Amino acid sequence: MKLQLPDTNGVLSNYTLIGTPVRPAKLTANSARVLYSAAHVVSDPFGDHDPTGPAHVDWEKTMEFRRYLAGMGLGIAEAMDTAQRGMGLDWNGALELIRRTKEELPDALVANGCGTDHLIPTETTTLDDVRRAYLEQVEAIQKVGGRLILMASRALAKVAKGPEDYISVYRDVLAACDAPVILHWLGEMFDPNLAGYWGSGNFEPALETCLQIIEENAAKVDGIKVSLLEAEKEIVMRRRLPAGVKMYTGDDFNYPELIEGDEQGYSHALLGIFDPLAPAAAYAVSKLSEGDAESFRDTLDPTVPLARHIFRAPTQHYKTGVVFLAWLNSFQDHFIMLNGAQSTRSLPYFVDCFKMADECGLLRDPDTAADRMGNLLKLYGV
Repeated sequence: MKLQLPDTNGVLSNYTLIGTPVRPAKLTANSARVLYSAAHVVSDPFGDHDPTGPAHVDWEKTMEFRRYLAGMGLGIAEAMDTAQRGMGLDWNGALELIRRTKEELPDALVANGCGTDHLIPTETTTLDDVRRAYLEQVEAIQKVGGRLILMASRALAKVAKGPEDYISVYRDVLAACDAPVILHWLGEMFDPNLAGYWGSGNFEPALETCLQIIEENAAKVDGIKVSLLEAEKEIVMRRRLPAGVKMYTGDDFNYPELIEGDEQGYSHALLGIFDPLAPAAAYAVSKLSEGDAESFRDTLDPTVPLARHIFRAPTQHYKTGVVFLAWLNSFQDHFIMLNGAQSTRSLPYFVDCFKMADECGLLRDPDTAADRMGNLLKLYGV
């Protein structure tokens, strides 16, 4: 199929779709790597999307996408920043999402974001405020039977005076967790409010503090998700984790090499990019499980330019690219996001997303995707 697409100056040229959709595959508990997809939510386009009010979610379409992920054997990282947590989806909405996913997919591999985002920033002044907030969410999520991802806390980054404050808060929160959790190190490129997390703006001392927390509470830690977008830093940390503690790469720029690993180990994955890349991720790891590392890389390596494009600076707006591809692939009937976030990227960004997704075989039905791309161009007056 052909259509005309504009360049950055609005000049149109013919584009012919070339991609072949990725073959489906299903992961199992015995697959070579554990993969979590941080899943997006589908907005209800008829809701009153006042940025000061609650999120309006299309629950049926949101759950349908989670059934799709679980059907491929991918884990679901629920109510994370890919779901616009703290950027359109508040704590009450997040808990409702967690509850619905648990009811919808009781046997699926699901880990749920647990944080402090219900705190009012101007009223948060002490470590005890942060402790209480974490513990409130821990209790609520565990009450519905959910496993936990302890998300990095903006509030803790604000009030902590140094490493000992992080060590103290995490010790108390982990003590309240019923089962091992996934910790979360999110770099400031994803959220500027997390600058200096673990008590230092430099990687080396921050790493030492984080490792101390893990070592002192190893029985309560399943693994840690690291999203610093620098493969070398993740590898350094991976090699120092205690036995039995997993590294979950959150590096949306370098995931193929990190998941494949080296002679000293490898990373599992918990990635926002594995929302649009889910079929490629499942197929690639199915081949890795067969011992076919070449096919693993042949599948995932070509997706990296798309991932880097979706997550380009300002990185926190990557959700727009994720939902755009979900719309192209007919997982939802519209391209409307919570808080109107569809407006945070430009038309050339979407054009490039479309082309790169086609080249990677990530358009499930290329003809439908092309029709939808054409409708978007008309909306922009092209």
